[in-house]
Amino acid sequence: MTEKRQRIKLRHVVPSIVTVFAICSGLTAIRMTLEGHLETGLMFVLLAVFLDAADGKLARFLDSASPFGAELDTLADFFNFGIVPGVLIYHTLYLGTPLASLGWLSILVLAVCCALRLARFNLSMRSSADSLTTDSFFVGIPAPALACLALMPVFMELYGWQNTDLPVLRSGYIICIGLLAVSTVPTFSIKHATIRRSHLPFFMVAAVVLVVCLIVYPWPTLIAGNCLYLGSLPFSWAAQKKQIRAPLEHAYSAD
Repeated sequence: MTEKRQRIKLRHVVPSIVTVFAICSGLTAIRMTLEGHLETGLMFVLLAVFLDAADGKLARFLDSASPFGAELDTLADFFNFGIVPGVLIYHTLYLGTPLASLGWLSILVLAVCCALRLARFNLSMRSSADSLTTDSFFVGIPAPALACLALMPVFMELYGWQNTDLPVLRSGYIICIGLLAVSTVPTFSIKHATIRRSHLPFFMVAAVVLVVCLIVYPWPTLIAGNCLYLGSLPFSWAAQKKQIRAPLEHAYSAD
């Protein structure tokens, strides 16, 4: 009996192993950036985003979700999406410049906002009364999106827009992105998104085109994706308001 208790099924640790790989990916991103390989470092950040999505899917598919895995995933998210992007941004855009302190302030705000969002998310998972994932929406920007949006100035730098060097504007943008993460602004959740069966071929073609664009033209594709995401915020806000009003209007009509 004791020997059985000391053994666990291998499928129970697979998601945690993927999470550990995500942490290693974030650490490698810092190393690559410090050694002057910024593009490679950003690719490792994107790999961490992919692994973050994969570990949750694996946990649900293998029916191996656990409190340990959830806590490890939260720590990985804070490091990969709160710390690593800040290091890349500071090293690329602010280190050695007259406004280095301003850049440091902006990434401190980014890291703190990421930590606050993840802490609030953990609390919401333990309380059904206050959830950060309601129907088709997140409350605030999720951590992976926070990292990608915060790295937008770096994407622009790699795309060749060095002549638009506006450190104050960049810092203000990074701070605003951090505040969006801890806000109550509803954002679309791809986890609950659905499409019509007749639209499936078009969706698959679009997915292939997106992957090819990410491989061939990574920085303009990521910039465009960030702009589309930010542009979707007013629509997600309106969609959630409509979703909230619908049951109320139905109740009033029934009366």
